[in-house]
Amino acid sequence: MIFDKHEVLKKDGKPYTVFTPYSRVWKAKLNDFYLKSYPTLAYCSNLASFTAEAMPELADLGFEPTNAVFPPKEVDLVIVKSYDKTRNFPALNGTSKLGVHLRFGTISIRSLARQALQHNETYLNELIWRDFYHMILYHFPKVATSAFKPKYEAIPWRNNEEEFAAWCKGKTGYPLVDAGMRELNQTGYMHNRVRMVAASFLTKHLLIDWRWGEAYFASKLLDFDLAANNGGWQWASSTGCDAAPYFRIFNPSTQYQKFDKELSYIRRWVPEFETAEYPAPIVEHKMARQRAIDTYKAALQAG
Repeated sequence: MIFDKHEVLKKDGKPYTVFTPYSRVWKAKLNDFYLKSYPTLAYCSNLASFTAEAMPELADLGFEPTNAVFPPKEVDLVIVKSYDKTRNFPALNGTSKLGVHLRFGTISIRSLARQALQHNETYLNELIWRDFYHMILYHFPKVATSAFKPKYEAIPWRNNEEEFAAWCKGKTGYPLVDAGMRELNQTGYMHNRVRMVAASFLTKHLLIDWRWGEAYFASKLLDFDLAANNGGWQWASSTGCDAAPYFRIFNPSTQYQKFDKELSYIRRWVPEFETAEYPAPIVEHKMARQRAIDTYKAALQAG
């Protein structure tokens, strides 16, 4: 993180639960102390010297070989500079894909924040969201298993296992959702715009508990991070702090018409799209949208 869990708080010492005011204070507090590098040798010269033990083999620690392909950790300034213009289009190479390196500490968050501060505020805001969700998880640990907003625990999720399986396999009949799920299953990565659409579809169109989707993403994502994954799922399902309102429901069809107009991304991952082999939609959008609104509204009014 750039800031510690207690460094960006309200004047009364309580944590922020809305992103925009948090980000304002975050930016106002930012200075060279938080951004400069702290080289290990220069700052650890007073540590006692000792003889290191033999390094254990990865296999002894329970790791197994994998064919997963990890993105490079070098910052591509071309992508950072144009991030606000390209980040929503999954067919483009418009995101840095550095999430896995931030997750495992193989890139310096300070270095990345310096680049973002200099070149693109939208990219910087994404780093702030990362700090924000980690702060939320620390101050409100219940979010790891429960809705941030308690009254949303009353939502009667349908949890249809066949529909959940279709979503997991990328066979919902909604091409942008299916493309994202197949990309996730095959690569361990999913474009952020598509993550939002896929999560909204599961929780709103299918009325399946956000925790099911969160757990599935956790099992597949190379860049899995509890705070960010949880924050994203609670945002999409409207159960989290500063989340999308429950009546905000992405239309998967208009989303791909807007962000994948040429169908490049969809055809890459769903080659049978527009053929007889592609399944029909497992749910009709208009009906599912109204069902979600009615279900959420009734549960919240009853609570």
